[in-house]
Amino acid sequence: MGTHEGNRRRVELSKRRTFGESLKASLKDIFFPDDPFRQLLGQPPWSRAWRALKYVVPFLEWAPNYTLHKLRYDVLAGITIAGLAIPQGISYARLADLPPIYGLYPSFVPPLVYALFGSSKDLAVGPVAAASLLLASIIGEAVQPEENPSLYLHLFFTAAFFTGVFQLALGLFRLGILVDFLSRSTIVGFMGGTACIIILQQLKGMLGLRHFTTSTDLISVMRAIFNQTHEWRWQSSVLGVGFLCFLLSTRYLKTKKPKLFWVSAISPLLVVIIGGAIAYAVHGENEGIPTVGPLKKGLNPLSIGTLNFEPRYLTTTLRAGVISGTLALAEGIAVGRSFAMFKNDQIDGNKEMVAFGMMNIAGSMTSCYLTTGPFSKSAVNYSAGCRTAMSNVVMSACVMMVLLLLAPLFQYTPLVALSAIIITAMVGLIEYEEVYRLFKVDKFDFCTCMAAFIGVVFFSMDIGLAVSVGISVLRALLYVARPVPCKLGRLPGAAAFRDVEQYPDSQPVPGVLAVQPSSPIYFANSGYIRQRILRWVEEEAEGSRGKEDELHYVVLDMGGVSSIDKTGIEMLQELQATLDRREIKLAMANPRIEVAEKMVASNFIGRIGSDWVFLSVEEAVEACRFVMHETPPPADGPQRS
Repeated sequence: MGTHEGNRRRVELSKRRTFGESLKASLKDIFFPDDPFRQLLGQPPWSRAWRALKYVVPFLEWAPNYTLHKLRYDVLAGITIAGLAIPQGISYARLADLPPIYGLYPSFVPPLVYALFGSSKDLAVGPVAAASLLLASIIGEAVQPEENPSLYLHLFFTAAFFTGVFQLALGLFRLGILVDFLSRSTIVGFMGGTACIIILQQLKGMLGLRHFTTSTDLISVMRAIFNQTHEWRWQSSVLGVGFLCFLLSTRYLKTKKPKLFWVSAISPLLVVIIGGAIAYAVHGENEGIPTVGPLKKGLNPLSIGTLNFEPRYLTTTLRAGVISGTLALAEGIAVGRSFAMFKNDQIDGNKEMVAFGMMNIAGSMTSCYLTTGPFSKSAVNYSAGCRTAMSNVVMSACVMMVLLLLAPLFQYTPLVALSAIIITAMVGLIEYEEVYRLFKVDKFDFCTCMAAFIGVVFFSMDIGLAVSVGISVLRALLYVARPVPCKLGRLPGAAAFRDVEQYPDSQPVPGVLAVQPSSPIYFANSGYIRQRILRWVEEEAEGSRGKEDELHYVVLDMGGVSSIDKTGIEMLQELQATLDRREIKLAMANPRIEVAEKMVASNFIGRIGSDWVFLSVEEAVEACRFVMHETPPPADGPQRS
């Protein structure tokens, strides 16, 4: 046989790397797996600086190649999403118990910032319903908007500042892995539960109620509705049902004829205009149709001096900022990636985190609360044919004109019209088909989804989110602590080795047990992996019919072991000692360089012998069979011809 020169070179290479090099490589692989700045090494300083600046500010990449042809599409898309942003902004501000004008501010400054730093061509930014209600429920625990509206408003700005700092830090340090704990099932359940609660809360506007609960759970909302039947107004109900039927019909029309998406996009603005005209004509406040009330003209006032960092409110604003920021990141990045797939574009999650962080920091200083990329506006932006993020700039310009000239006209907007707009938007967030698909495909994901849904509906939004994330983390820990190692067998007529359970035709090699751990080996799962391997060894010993079938070798396929810690190496040493007592030799195949380095440093390779480390399972099994048929199993290594 050969002397396995390839293995010797790999082992020698692992010995040459210093501790600092190994540590640096490990940290880069964990935190910077696709570091774009590595390619800048060796270039002139000015070139490195310019390319780094273009990476941080994507506007510098696409702006030099921008054309009038693209501008035509972006202007159309920007005007279209502005028509949707104005009524939605006013509606979501009411949902957050803020003055209506503060629902328009997030559609002016933050879109300009996102156009500079965002990497998505299709994302349209603005406030969202779920975050509006979530912030209202958390900040409302510390101060009620009726008791101290100024402080309540300032805490919203402060929460937006913490959101921006949190998102920016995630992007700069490339810690987007934290957002990944919000699984798809968690988001589906959370958004569905939130949509149900928001729809029920809109019965306040649909029924013309003036007093309502600040709680978000189902029981409190239903109690508030039926305890105040004396405030119900049939005028609001009739008008609301009419608006709701109109909006739902345009939504249905969009699904049947996608080219008519613009009808659904402008329908909320039409509802606001028609509702305002009706309320103005019949003096709505006197006829059971409450309206928004006075709106002042003017651009976003600076709010940097009103950020509140008092210790007694710091915990509230921090919690509100981090929870809502995490949810906003998950939604915004998911929406951006979804539309990017249709155009074969790539979305850099870290760039998006930086962009979201920058626009929320800027927004917190210009009287804006949390801003992200909502699905509804982004879908309209995509359908309208946007080409770049310039559509956000056009939307911002349209909102600026409204703030400067037309804002007072919206004071006649009926609250019932805003309720109908919110209900229509929320209906699309209840993904019945996705829940059914989760039930069919993965029962654990279905349980995670329902935990979020039930937690939000019957308790509170942060409890529902926390329980669902906790279940997702528990599932991840179960996967980590209980991996699925497999026993390998040779496929008939081929040299390949595959899982014997997945490929029933594969046959184990007499005298050799080939095992694939299929996961990193460290303190959380090393004991379990050792137990599984020894169990297979026992089964092989019990099933052997004679000396020819007696187990002599165990081969570990280390190709799927991406990392190993000291506990994992000690487990391998214990496994080797147990096998030695049974006169069974341990061999290894295809260890990764990082794993090989640690096994060399701990002298584990020296204990089993470098000749017992192979490039592949096939080579290892052939070596074991050769030695078995030539001589009894040796103590140091296979015989060489």
